[in-house]
Amino acid sequence: MQTQLLTSELDGTASETSRPIPWWAKLSALIALFNLALVLFNISYIPLRDFYLRQLPGVVTLYDPVKGIEPHPVTVKYLNTVDQLSTQLSQPSQPEAQTQQLLEDLRNQSATIIDENPFLVPAKVGTFAQIKRRMAEHLGTTSAKGAFQRFWSSEYLSQADSQAQLGFFNNQIRPLMEANYFRQVDSYGRFIDNFWRIDLVFIAFFAAEYLIRTFLLSRRFPRLSWGDCMVRRWYDVFLFLPLFRPLRAMPVLVRLHQSGVINFDRAIVQITYEPMANLANQVTNFVIVRIITQTQNAIKNGDAAGFLLNTQPYITVNNIDEVEAISDRLLHLTVNRVLPKVQPGLENLMRHSIENSFKQSDFYQGLKRIPALGMLPAEVIDQLANYLAGATVDVVSSSYSDTKGRQILDKLTTDFKEALRQELKDKETLSELQSLLNDWLEELKLNYVVRSTKNEAEETLAEMEILSQVADRSGESAEAVGENPAVAAADRMLGDTEREVTGQRQEK
Repeated sequence: MQTQLLTSELDGTASETSRPIPWWAKLSALIALFNLALVLFNISYIPLRDFYLRQLPGVVTLYDPVKGIEPHPVTVKYLNTVDQLSTQLSQPSQPEAQTQQLLEDLRNQSATIIDENPFLVPAKVGTFAQIKRRMAEHLGTTSAKGAFQRFWSSEYLSQADSQAQLGFFNNQIRPLMEANYFRQVDSYGRFIDNFWRIDLVFIAFFAAEYLIRTFLLSRRFPRLSWGDCMVRRWYDVFLFLPLFRPLRAMPVLVRLHQSGVINFDRAIVQITYEPMANLANQVTNFVIVRIITQTQNAIKNGDAAGFLLNTQPYITVNNIDEVEAISDRLLHLTVNRVLPKVQPGLENLMRHSIENSFKQSDFYQGLKRIPALGMLPAEVIDQLANYLAGATVDVVSSSYSDTKGRQILDKLTTDFKEALRQELKDKETLSELQSLLNDWLEELKLNYVVRSTKNEAEETLAEMEILSQVADRSGESAEAVGENPAVAAADRMLGDTEREVTGQRQEK
């Protein structure tokens, strides 16, 4: 029986998993994954722009216009002036007056940058602080403005080797200034972000696909309307919703799993293992306690007794009295199959009862004194016991199969139930039974809740996981040899599963 049940379950699972996945499902899943990657890239672009600027400058050149980013004019002008000074110092034949003019211009620009802080709008206050700290430490002072003023002086550059100082600036200060940028804003004061132009293509694609997919689903299942199918695929709405774009991760993961591109079964089991164990334990306790409590209330209120002892209207689903049908079936099995099998035991019981009764009678004691009749009682007892046992079985069997006998048995059964019902209506008896049942249910509730622990739920989940793993392994081995995976491995899986579960329990 267990083998048949397990085989049927595996056949159903195998048929579902072996159903070919349409190529369109895989393609749409990959497109959704690509769109999600673009969304995450767009969200993380501003925080990671410095990294892209150092490692992948081509990405910055390509994507800065999408975010409305332009080089900041203040820092661009400052770096261009430094480049002019570097060119001027590398050519000793250039007039000294031009060099002094460039140095003065750099001192003025440095003072303006320190005072106005062009790094404030793009939220690069940390970068600006790092520039001031590096320059102050390099000049050995605590004033960043004073450090810049001294650094861009002819006396300092001539004493400290101008080329070495320009090398320090290009290696330590220039990358930080190049990271600064200016970002355009719209008429509402919001930063420009043209990602919606790229995302619009995907929004149109997934909106059209959502309508087509739900329409085809409603045609496939006529009992579902188009609106019902739309509600059933509610999570796909995030794919073409221009707001809350990170929520697209949910439909993307669902599509990847359903299309077979990535199998998340094991990950889902591991992620939900602990929460499921706790939830299963709480739900199980809640259901058991609720059922027992409702039963106790029914007993206390007399509803259970009224239902069992009183004849009242009863709603049926098939116009069959199931209790009567079950009783008839059990009686049929008892008379036709059970009694013939226990007839030898019934004969022994009757023989023992008749023998004890006969031996205790005065007639038997007097009969034993007659020599010729000494062995007669034993033979009579055996024959009488066999006759009574056989007659009892025959009488019950014939009475059950005979119409009139069946009526007599039915009347006897009805009279018995009615007599029992009348006796149970006694207030003292009913009160005692209700009290005993209520106490027994209370003990059952307390003992179950106290003994039921999280470990029981975890053991059940572990058994489920082992069954799933064994089914997967057996299915793969059976498919390798061209057999039905459910039929070929069912019996072997039962033994393997039992051994693995037993071993895991022993380890715990």
